[in-house]
Amino acid sequence: MKGSALLVMEKIESNKSEICEAILRALPEWFGIENSTKAYIAGVKETIFFAALDAETPIGFLSLKKHYSSSYEIYVMGIKKEFHGQGIGTKLLEEGEKYLKKIGGKYLQVKTLSENRPNPHYDKTRAFYIKSGFTPLEEFKSLWDKWNPCLLLIKSL
Repeated sequence: MKGSALLVMEKIESNKSEICEAILRALPEWFGIENSTKAYIAGVKETIFFAALDAETPIGFLSLKKHYSSSYEIYVMGIKKEFHGQGIGTKLLEEGEKYLKKIGGKYLQVKTLSENRPNPHYDKTRAFYIKSGFTPLEEFKSLWDKWNPCLLLIKSL
């Protein structure tokens, strides 16, 4: 991102689905199940949404879903591959957590593929969440389906 400005925009209200779709479609290694991808694209409309922009081009986003008055979930998050490892996901997460604390959030959870189904892409995803302070809490062997065991991670805000 040398020479370009990264803007993190708080509470984007319009074109959430368009941003989500453009980025998820560029990440087939993580979002290759079409029904799930379509559900995320539709579902982000009802979430708290942050976008990372390089100039005016969306390069990443974070979507947060409220469950209870003080508990939230990372509904979906994506950063274009060419921007991985540059701190963009960390910055989005920091902005999201700061906002959640401001509105009374106390807990943040995320679900991802369990390490019991080997996948090098999700190995990186889990490492990112653990580095970001999340703790694995429980594995659900059939929440999604038996070929996709779900790992629930949680973080106190």
